[in-house]
Amino acid sequence: MKQFRNYGLIAMTIAGIAITSCKKEEVAPPAEENEVEVITDVKLVFTNASDPADVVEANAQDPDGSGAQSLAILNDINLDINKTYILTYEIANNLDSPGEDIGAEILEEDDEHQFFFSFSNDAFTNPTGDGNVDTASDPLDYNDQDDNGFPVGLSTTWVTSGTQLSAGTFNVRLQHQPGVKTATSGANDGDTDFDLTFVLNIQ
Repeated sequence: MKQFRNYGLIAMTIAGIAITSCKKEEVAPPAEENEVEVITDVKLVFTNASDPADVVEANAQDPDGSGAQSLAILNDINLDINKTYILTYEIANNLDSPGEDIGAEILEEDDEHQFFFSFSNDAFTNPTGDGNVDTASDPLDYNDQDDNGFPVGLSTTWVTSGTQLSAGTFNVRLQHQPGVKTATSGANDGDTDFDLTFVLNIQ
C-alpha cells in the first residue's frame, strides 16, 4: 500500500511538472503591426476642371521600394493662373510585374489613410492659407470621405491665384492611420507612407 502511495505521488509530481511546462510554453500572440505601404511610383495628376484634356502631371519615383533609396522628385508642378484643378493620383508598387495599384488599396482602406498638404502661402485662392500639415483644421478642399465622414484626399480641388508664383513649394503627405484616424487627427498621427515636396510654379 505504501508503495502504491509513492507511485501516486510520483505520478502527481510528473503531471504538475508537465502542466507547469505547458503554461510556460504559452506565448502571447505578437502585436499587430501596421506596415507602411511599399511605394515606388507616385504621380500627381492636376486636371483642369473646365477642360479635361488640360492635364498637368508631376512625378516621384523610388526604384528600390523599401530599400536604401527614397522617393525622388522628377519634375516640377507647373499650373496656370486663375484655373480650377482636380488633383488625383496614380500610386503604385512596381517592384513586381505586374505592378500593384496602391491607390486602389488606399481607397479600400480609406478609413486608415489621409492626405495632408502644405504649400506656398496664398498660392491658391481656394484653399486659402498654406495648407493643413501644421494644423489639420486649416482650409483644404477634399472631394472624398471615408465611411466615418472623415476626409481622405484621393481627390481634392485647387483654384490657383491670379498672381504668378515661381519656385514655390507644394508638399503632399500621405499618412497611414489605422486605429487613430479621427475628425481631428493630423499629419503627425500614424505612420507616413510618403512625404513629397515639389517645386510649384503658377504662371
